Amino acid sequence: MAMTRWWRLLLPLLVLVAWAGECGPAQARQRDAGTDCMSDGLRGSTVSATLRLEQHKRSTPRIVSDMTVRVPRRWPHARHLTFGEESPQYRQAMRCLLLGDEAPGERSEWHPHDPVVTATDNSVTVHYVAFNWITSENPVLVGPWQVIPTGKAWMIYLWPPTLQTDRWKRIEVDLSGLNFNDLVEHASSTTGNHLVWKNALPEEVQVEVDPSWQRLLPVKLSQSLWATAGIASWWVCASALIAVAALRTGPAEAATGRGTARRPAMRKAPERSAADASDTDIGQDVSFKRTLLEWAGLSTGVALALLLFVPQDRFSPRWHALLCIPAGVVLVFAARPWSLGASRTSAGAGPDEPARPADVQRRQALAVTATTCAVAGIGLLVLLAHDVFGLPGGLGPKATTAFGRTGLALLGLVTVWLWLAAMAAWAWRFVREGGLLQGRRWTRRWDEAPVRCVAVVGCLLAAVAVALFACAWWVSERRWRRVNWLVEQPDPSAHNAALSHTFADFFYTDLRWLFAYSWVLTGIALLALLRFRSGPFWADGRPGHERFPLGPSKPDLLLTVSLFAFFVGVRAARFAGAGALYGVWLVLNILALYALLALGRRWSVLSRMGDRFYRVRLASKQDRSELLEKARQYRNANHQMHLVDQGRAAGVTCEQVEEKLNGLHQWVATACEGADPPEQISVLDIALAWGPEGHWWSNAVRAARLAFWFGTPATLLLVYYEAQDSYARQQALYSPIGIPEFAAQLVLYQLGWAVAGFTLGALWRLLPGHRSQARAWLLTAAYGFPAVLAAALIHIMDTDPRQLLLYAALLLVILTLTSIWMDLATFQRERKYWPSGFALLLSIHQLRGLSVGITWILAQLAAVVTIYKSLTH
Repeated sequence: MAMTRWWRLLLPLLVLVAWAGECGPAQARQRDAGTDCMSDGLRGSTVSATLRLEQHKRSTPRIVSDMTVRVPRRWPHARHLTFGEESPQYRQAMRCLLLGDEAPGERSEWHPHDPVVTATDNSVTVHYVAFNWITSENPVLVGPWQVIPTGKAWMIYLWPPTLQTDRWKRIEVDLSGLNFNDLVEHASSTTGNHLVWKNALPEEVQVEVDPSWQRLLPVKLSQSLWATAGIASWWVCASALIAVAALRTGPAEAATGRGTARRPAMRKAPERSAADASDTDIGQDVSFKRTLLEWAGLSTGVALALLLFVPQDRFSPRWHALLCIPAGVVLVFAARPWSLGASRTSAGAGPDEPARPADVQRRQALAVTATTCAVAGIGLLVLLAHDVFGLPGGLGPKATTAFGRTGLALLGLVTVWLWLAAMAAWAWRFVREGGLLQGRRWTRRWDEAPVRCVAVVGCLLAAVAVALFACAWWVSERRWRRVNWLVEQPDPSAHNAALSHTFADFFYTDLRWLFAYSWVLTGIALLALLRFRSGPFWADGRPGHERFPLGPSKPDLLLTVSLFAFFVGVRAARFAGAGALYGVWLVLNILALYALLALGRRWSVLSRMGDRFYRVRLASKQDRSELLEKARQYRNANHQMHLVDQGRAAGVTCEQVEEKLNGLHQWVATACEGADPPEQISVLDIALAWGPEGHWWSNAVRAARLAFWFGTPATLLLVYYEAQDSYARQQALYSPIGIPEFAAQLVLYQLGWAVAGFTLGALWRLLPGHRSQARAWLLTAAYGFPAVLAAALIHIMDTDPRQLLLYAALLLVILTLTSIWMDLATFQRERKYWPSGFALLLSIHQLRGLSVGITWILAQLAAVVTIYKSLTH
């Protein structure tokens, strides 16, 4: 009986505790928020609100709300509005005024600063500015406004959380010239740009906006299959180019084909015969071809899987991890970074390269395999032992314990590390098989101490993964503070749940971002194949200089123009707002460069001189030294002629100078096929058209280095310009991949300039034009040719073409400076005879030519400044 009596007394208490537990502190605060606000005291407030729809061509449509509320002093929370921003009373008062009974975390609007509060004896005035962007067809809340961008028309309503039954003093909607319709027809005045209501109820403000279809098209495309199809077409085109380039590289052609000099004799091991060497060469070519074809298939398959078949909302985090961890392991093993590959020198081929027996390869494979499996095992351990970490079976973002979040973070870091390792393995395979690191110390370290190399690279990749995770965590904290800035006492459990959600989404979000940039590996593969085919290699890895071709052969031209289209040309599609047409833009750039080369076959300096001149005057290093000497004599003779004309030449007559010039012309003419060469082409033009190096690959590398450094200021200018866009700036600061994306853009801009310079150097002897500045201008025109064809597309999309013009102008400046420095490097051996590089440059181009070049550069810089000012104002 006593026990029964105790249960009767405890039962009501247990029911009360259970009810309180179900409600929780956050729900209790939300339930009591309306009663705490005492909104009746807000009657008699004076309210003004303005909505401004900003429709800049180059940015995402932005909605700006400007609201001013004058609250009477009789409202109990009025004096709390004058407290400090960190005060709980201030937060509660501001939440009651701006949000009313709404939960603080329901809004994701942005505010540039805290509300400005002004107090008088009778009232307190609050000025609150908020903004948001229209990026999809989902409703957008900003201040007291709601915008529904669904369908062909956008609906604008004034639905404030508070003061709904009061008449507002002034309401204004500025639509930036868009067509609109006042549905209620209570507006006090209407003009071509905005509507005004005076002393009106909020429910009387209902506006239908009819934006142009050009404005609707980008939003609809970003939400449709076309955006995914455009990115997928990019991967398909990239893989197709790799496959075509690999298949067009036959074993015999790669060894001794047209346009490539025969390989010089190398030291061979005594036991190797000529037949063995030939078989080795063919095996190397087949191995590299197989590597490229494997990457073409794998990259396309993985990209399509991430884009189409493995969307984030279809699978739980557990299934994402079960798919992505094994996929990362497979990508690492498929790369086979321990493979000997298509190395130009085999074991014992050179005195500086030690033999690489099978046990060295086994140690490399063991180091990579053990490390990869160990890291993958950590991730699988989290999956299998999720109960130990307090995680649910699906690894959903419900875990709020610190140990559970640690498990999610560990799983994300493991997955990202595996995919980073896969990309590093493929990059190493390409650069090693293509000979990009021939003779470097890194290759010998990999052979001598593979375990140490794997440890160092693994630590670097772990640092990158941790940095990506830190960015996602930092952004999550900023987003939480932004959304819950008016919460009186933030709920720790809600904060922990938000962190768990960020940790659960980390690896999938960053994996898609990482693989989106893996197209750079395709560019590295193209460059490695181009290096592999570019000519003979001595034992020390330096290219030979005897009887080299004027430029890349036909298969090499495809690789060269593909590199330019990948790293430089596709930027135009991004600036033109045609991201869904990446694949089409890639083909257009390639066709434009081929058209330019077709023009160069008729009008380039060396092409007009004929094949016989090349065989007689440019076949060997000694012939090219003689050419440079003749070019120096030509410059001196022209300088003497200038002095004779001014009467300042002592002991030299005009006839003597003319005889020297005639002798130089005859030296050129005797090497031509029958007919005299064009009179406007001098020996100096021929020397400058050949370039500073013997092989076209060396010209390309030199030009790439110059363009890289000349492009650094241009990169800073472009990044600073993009940072002026508020949407891009907020995305960088509040997106999980914002800061990594910013760093990636810096790298890609620099790579773009370097590849543009590389293309200029590789095609230096094939491009038309007497002066180097003409070659730079024509290459820039080839970049801009698809943009001219896409002018109609730019008009349809209603995007701003000035950013495209800015990039083209910067590209022209960089290539022009690169070409001038290439001319200077051509006569670098004469540098010791001149007081400065400028004096040597003046000697090369003469006063008139140099003044024209300087004027041309200044005009380009003026164009850059003009375009930039028009964009920023």
